[in-house]
Amino acid sequence: MEMIINPAGKSQGSAKAGDAKDLIKDGSTATFMADVMEMSRKVPVVVDFWAPWCGPCKQLGPALEKAVRDAKGAVRMVKINVDENQDLAAQLRVQTVPMVYAFKDGRPVDAFSGAVPDSQVRQFIQRLAAGAGAGPSLDEYVAEARRILDEGDPQTAAGIFQQVLQEDPDSAPALAGLLRCLMALGDTEQAEAMLARVPPEMARHAEIAAIRTAIDLARHATEVGEAPELRRKLASNGDDHQSRFDLAMAYYGANEREAAVDELLELVRRDRTWNDEAARKQLIKFFDAFGQTHPLTKDARRRLSVLWLS
Repeated sequence: MEMIINPAGKSQGSAKAGDAKDLIKDGSTATFMADVMEMSRKVPVVVDFWAPWCGPCKQLGPALEKAVRDAKGAVRMVKINVDENQDLAAQLRVQTVPMVYAFKDGRPVDAFSGAVPDSQVRQFIQRLAAGAGAGPSLDEYVAEARRILDEGDPQTAAGIFQQVLQEDPDSAPALAGLLRCLMALGDTEQAEAMLARVPPEMARHAEIAAIRTAIDLARHATEVGEAPELRRKLASNGDDHQSRFDLAMAYYGANEREAAVDELLELVRRDRTWNDEAARKQLIKFFDAFGQTHPLTKDARRRLSVLWLS
């Protein structure tokens, strides 16, 4: 993730790494370079992005501060009010609060969002203090970005995927994740353009191939009828399987994924062999398009198995 931080201000009296009075401080865009980027070359720095109106921030903040104090100087903490530092939050792709980054050697090495349990906060700080900059692996970054994407925050996930690609441009999982983020943000054209530039050997990767499937599904969704008309057809004839199949695609095109899955599962229930098992095969394509770890994929796969074995 490329970050362009305003280096204009240096904190007044940058203390030595062990000074207890400076373990936790309020930061800003102007002091970020000194308080975080430069200080993290001496000792890991945790940055807590928060807002006064954010309830979970009030729960997470004290837990973070306690964990940092318990680390006895092995970790620093800087608190950033996003309302007062919107440019900085935008540069770091902070879309929700609370959002916590860990910096070491002038770069982010770990992150999490949301109010997590106190035990997880302690583990986060202890891992940072003990690892002294090792940080998570690129695979762990990819896994975390996938989780964030599955939870409905493609903007933040895209920033993490981009960071991985800066470290490893040949990471097919990270590229596939970034492409999924673009599609989730409605930028299918950019996703297609990026996909067209993918080297042949990377294009054969299963996760990249799944993106092609997702794009093909999006195109197909534009070719079916309008959902209201298809619903009217089904209201008069519940066994109009083609209309139900088309309705599922219309829902998919409108990003109503659960409704799309429900219609295909209903079609499987009514006639699993229709059109050479078209509903089951389309569900498999949906699973590829959603991502195999997506909660909807896991739930729909379970429901499909129950129907198929019944």
